[in-house]
Amino acid sequence: MKTLVLLGLLMVSLSACNTVAGMGEDVSGGARTVQGWMY
Repeated sequence: MKTLVLLGLLMVSLSACNTVAGMGEDVSGGARTVQGWMY
């Protein structure tokens, strides 16, 4: 269930960015969030 919610939030955040740089920041932010959950 947590994975499904995470994927949904990721899709929303990726659709909100307008530039390649913005998409990179969104992906990096998502990766940091998931890394925080792991440690």
